[in-house]
Amino acid sequence: MQILRTLLPYAEIVIAILLVITILLQQKGGGMGSIFGGGEATFYRTKRGLERGLFIATIVLGIAFVVLAVLSLALR
Repeated sequence: MQILRTLLPYAEIVIAILLVITILLQQKGGGMGSIFGGGEATFYRTKRGLERGLFIATIVLGIAFVVLAVLSLALR
């Protein structure tokens, strides 16, 4: 139990960093063109390949972060 309490904060930090990276890699349409009103066309399209992988990874990392945070609170 003591080992888990020691390693849990480090695991949360790693998950948080990975979560931030996956979120930042997903940003789209934030270029200079959209600042001056030249944003991309609005239409529905499916996520494929790397984009879909990042989307799923973000969801999984977000859930893992919440679980670790709740676990951390429960062990105090």
